[in-house]
Amino acid sequence: MASSQKRISKELQECMTSPPTGMTVSIPSEADLHNWTATLLGPPQTVYAGGRFELSIVLPPDYPFKAPQVTFATRIYHPNVTNDNVGSICLGMLKSENWKPASRVRAVLDAVRQLLVEPNPDDPLEARIADEYKNNTAEFEKNARSYVARYASSK
Repeated sequence: MASSQKRISKELQECMTSPPTGMTVSIPSEADLHNWTATLLGPPQTVYAGGRFELSIVLPPDYPFKAPQVTFATRIYHPNVTNDNVGSICLGMLKSENWKPASRVRAVLDAVRQLLVEPNPDDPLEARIADEYKNNTAEFEKNARSYVARYASSK
């Protein structure tokens, strides 16, 4: 177990001192290295620009052999994120069959940010939103911006 804690400490330090683009990473409690929080700024030139999204990152006891659980704590209108208070994310690298112990939290966070730049409507958690993204881009963009204003605005 000590090597797991050491790995988590090292990754946390890396993410805090040199965070992924557009993010800050912190831990709510020094006593629990398995629960992290990331704040993701909506990438420029996307419908999410101007938004501040909180992510919850939970590292399982057997990390890095099991993938972290990453969810949006801030509601977001996105084909790959459940449209509810849970905020589950559909991301290939987080699926148990794809997770590799060599993978790092930083890479996961980069991939989550990339999903905001380029949603993947072909592997959706929200089929209706994916369909809208593919077939009615203007409506998707209007709805996504409305969610940013309602849930992710720092005002």
